[in-house]
Amino acid sequence: MRLGYGAIREVTDETLQFAAQMGVTDIVLPGMNFPGNGYFDYAYLVQMRSRVEAHGLKLFAIENIPWKWYYKIMFGLDGRDEQIEGWHKSLRNIGAAGISVLGYNFMPLGVWRTSRHTPGRGAAPVTCFNMELAKKAPLFAGPFFPGIDFSLVPQSHHRPIGDDEMWDNFTYFIKAVVPVAEEAGVKMGVHPDDPPISPLGGVARIMRSPEAFRRVVETVPSDYNGLEFCQGCFSEMGADVIETIRYFASRKKILYVHFRDVRGFADNFCETFVDEGQVNMFEAMKAFKESGFDGVLIDDHTPHVVGDTDWGHRGRAYSMGYIKGLKDIVEALY
Repeated sequence: MRLGYGAIREVTDETLQFAAQMGVTDIVLPGMNFPGNGYFDYAYLVQMRSRVEAHGLKLFAIENIPWKWYYKIMFGLDGRDEQIEGWHKSLRNIGAAGISVLGYNFMPLGVWRTSRHTPGRGAAPVTCFNMELAKKAPLFAGPFFPGIDFSLVPQSHHRPIGDDEMWDNFTYFIKAVVPVAEEAGVKMGVHPDDPPISPLGGVARIMRSPEAFRRVVETVPSDYNGLEFCQGCFSEMGADVIETIRYFASRKKILYVHFRDVRGFADNFCETFVDEGQVNMFEAMKAFKESGFDGVLIDDHTPHVVGDTDWGHRGRAYSMGYIKGLKDIVEALY
C-alpha cells in the first residue's frame, strides 16, 4: 500500500514539496480544470507528470474529467458517441503519458452538500448533507461541484430520469470505453454517488450501493474496469464497509482509496476528521492489507483547521500522519 495526495486543483511546487515532505509517494490530480478540446491533451499530461516527478513523486492517476466533455454520455443525448470518442482519445493520451489510472464519476448532477460550514470538532468547518433540505429541490438544481452548466442540456431533457435510463446510459458507455482502456493500459475506477441517495434534482443516482458496484464490474469483466473506493461514501450508504473492502479488494477491483469517514447516513450526514467517524479505521486498513490491496490511499476531503490554506495543508498533514501511522502498524502486524 502506498500513500498519496489528491484534490490538488492548483498544482504548485509548494504543494508538491509539501507532499514529498509528508512522506507520500503518489499524486492523484483532478482533471476537471485541465485544458483540452473534449479530451486530455497529451503534451499537457506529460508536463504534469514531469512536474510531479521533479519532486520525487509519481503521478498515479487523473481523477475526473470536465463535465462538459461527457454530459451527453450521462444523459444519453445525441452526440454521446462523439463524446465517447473524446473519452477514447483521453485514455490513449493518458496511457501514452505513462499514467496508469483514470478515476471518474457518473453523477450528472455532481456532488451535493447542503452545508459547507457546519462546525465540527473544535469548530472546524465540515460539509454536511440533509435530505430534508434537498428533497424539494427543483429539476436540475445546482450542486456542490465545479464546472457544471445545465444550460447545455436541451430543454427537452429537463425531466425526471430514473434508474433504468441511467443504467442504460452507463452500460452503453462502459461497454464502449473499457476495450480502449485495455488497449491504452489505463485502469478506470468509478466513484460512488456522493451522497449515495436517489433521486436528487429529479435525476437518479445509481452508484449508491455495494450491489451497484458488483453490477458495474460484472457488466464488463475486465482488469481495467474497477472502483475508485471512496470509503466515506460507502460509510454513508450504511454498508458493512469492512466486508465491502474485503469483497472488492480481494478481487483486485479497488484501484485507489479515499480514506475518509462521516457520521450519519445518506439522508443526513457530516464529514469528520479521519479519526472520529463511524468506521473502525484500523479494521479498514487491516482489511485492505489482508485482501492484498496494493494501490494508493489518499485522504480526500479533510476539515479545515485553524490557520489552514485553501487546499488545507494543516488538515491534510494531520490526516496523512494518521493514515501513515495506521498503515505502518498494520503492515508490521499483518
